[in-house]
Order: sequence, then structure tokens, then C-alpha cells
Amino acid sequence: MDVGSFETVEVTLSGHVLTITLNRPQALNSFNRAMLDEFTRLWAFAATEDDVHVIVLRANGDRAFSTGADVKEGYQLHENPFSRTDPGAHLSPKLNHCWKPLICAVHGMVAGGALYWLNEADVIIAADDAQFFDPHVSYGLVAALEPIGLVRRIPIGEVLRMTLLGLDERMSARRALEIGFVTEVLPREQLWDRAAQLAARIAAKPPVAVQGSVRAIWESLDSTRSHALATGLSYTDIGNPISTQQVTRSEVRHDGFDVR
Repeated sequence: MDVGSFETVEVTLSGHVLTITLNRPQALNSFNRAMLDEFTRLWAFAATEDDVHVIVLRANGDRAFSTGADVKEGYQLHENPFSRTDPGAHLSPKLNHCWKPLICAVHGMVAGGALYWLNEADVIIAADDAQFFDPHVSYGLVAALEPIGLVRRIPIGEVLRMTLLGLDERMSARRALEIGFVTEVLPREQLWDRAAQLAARIAAKPPVAVQGSVRAIWESLDSTRSHALATGLSYTDIGNPISTQQVTRSEVRHDGFDVR
């Protein structure tokens, strides 16, 4: 697969980090049919390419990470409602069985369908100008799919407030940090470098251990506690073979400090 042959995104693969940059700034990085199809290809590539250890998702342009669906261009839907697919089926890595960790680096407006990406991100960092909102109900549209994903990340009261107030209120980056939606807020000019730094640190770790951990944690959300623990134990058997050592503990260091 040629990681450079895309219309709506810029893609690079370096140092085991797949960096995807949304590249429709003239449309506030909203997604159209072409972007949906390209993300389906990207998740399939990332899931099966052993050289990809971590994925970073970011966006070009000053105003927005993404404002969701392109309301001007739109994307083709089947007339038969039972044949329609949720855009999240294309945009969401876990729905596409991609268990490589995803870091989202967001700035500006993060609205509506942009939550598909954030709802399945493993780490979200934000520029201090980031603003989160869901405009569906303001346009007379039911907000269901994005909030359902979001309620698994943050308190339901925060989800309902965002959903019901629509365009009348935007969650700040500071508030998103307070409720644990994002893990870090920093100046816009530092955003991409920080995402790359985090990605490099994760990419340096044994990929099977990382991928198995991501899968076990996310799949637990769809299970009872007992079933999740049983599944998690099976993943440790698969990913941690007895008498096999992937890393020499005496050589493990963290930010220059010996952790033995």
C-alpha cells in the first residue's frame, strides 16, 4: 500500500508511527465520502502492517480539528434505511479491528462527527484553543451515535449537557481536562511535537504487549467484569509466553531513571 496516495488526508510512516493528518482545512476538515473510504483503507493497513506500532491523528488548518460530516458535500447514503451504515463504521479504529494505539492531537473546533475518532482514541491531547460541541439538536437532528460513544468516556451529565445545548455552548479544553476527556492541554504550537513525543515512547515498547493491552481494555467495555477478566487472562497467556522475556528488566529505564 502506498501511504502517500490519499485525497483527503496526508499520511506518513516513520519510526513505527503512522501519522494521519486531516487535510480538508477549507471544509474545516469535515468528512465526505472520500474520507470515509480512505479511513477504511487506513485502519485495514494499520491493523495488519507490523511496522505500525502507534497511530497519531491530527489536522491541518487553524480553525478546526474537524466539524464532523460535510453538510455541503455530504456523503452518499442508501435510500433503504436498512442498508445504511453509520459513518463511525469507517472512521472508528476499534470497529475496524485495529488495536494499534491511537493518539488524537486536537485543536480548534472539535464537533459532531469528529467525536467518532475521539471516542475510540487511546490518548487525547488538546491545544488550549480546542472547543468541543455537538450541534445535532440545534439543527433538529437526533444526536445518538456520537453521544453513545462519548458516554463511555466521560460522565453522563457532561454528555447530556453537550448534547442538549448544541450550538449554544462549547466545552473548553480546560473543562475537557478536568473531566478526563483529554489528558493534557498545551499551546497550539507545541501540540504536534508533543503527540510525536508520546507516540515515539509508546512505539519503542514491545508492540505485542501494547496491542494486547489496548484490545483487552477496550473489549472489557462490552463485557461483564468476570467475562472481561477471563478474556484478559487469555490475552496474557497469548501475549506473555511462559519463560519468554521480551525485555531485559535490568535495562528498562524511564526518562533517565533506573526503574529496577
